[in-house]
Amino acid sequence: MRAVGRTVAGVGGDDDREWRERQRRAVRAHAAADERARAAEQAEAAELVAWFAAEAGRRGLRTTRLVARSYDGRSRYRTRLTGWYVDRARSRAVDTEGRFHLLTVPASVRSRLFRANPQPDPAPLVVGRGGRDGESIPLRDLLHRRLAAGDDWD
Repeated sequence: MRAVGRTVAGVGGDDDREWRERQRRAVRAHAAADERARAAEQAEAAELVAWFAAEAGRRGLRTTRLVARSYDGRSRYRTRLTGWYVDRARSRAVDTEGRFHLLTVPASVRSRLFRANPQPDPAPLVVGRGGRDGESIPLRDLLHRRLAAGDDWD
């Protein structure tokens, strides 16, 4: 009996290498599909944000100087950004150039003295998705609500 030198199908040898290569290809294909979906979502959200800024400007909605908060929420920092807050917490905004901002920054003395400089963020199609409180809203609905409220929103 020479069963000792044999390999079990799928373990070791060429079968194992082929299986690992198929797995690698499947993982790469899945990652590429996720990236394409994420890019399409970000492009659609960017169009909504640009539309909102143009529509808010066309309607003459009053802009405001945007303020950022530290991650821990204890400090507020002036920014050079002008635009519209789109949520009551004033943590998300659209600037006059049609860019979306999450208005949270690291706490720093430099920001206190020279203003914070929050960079634009990719807008999500669903605001609050995955948050702990379970409250989420489609970006389109959030922006339409903000436009409908006009200057009385504050």
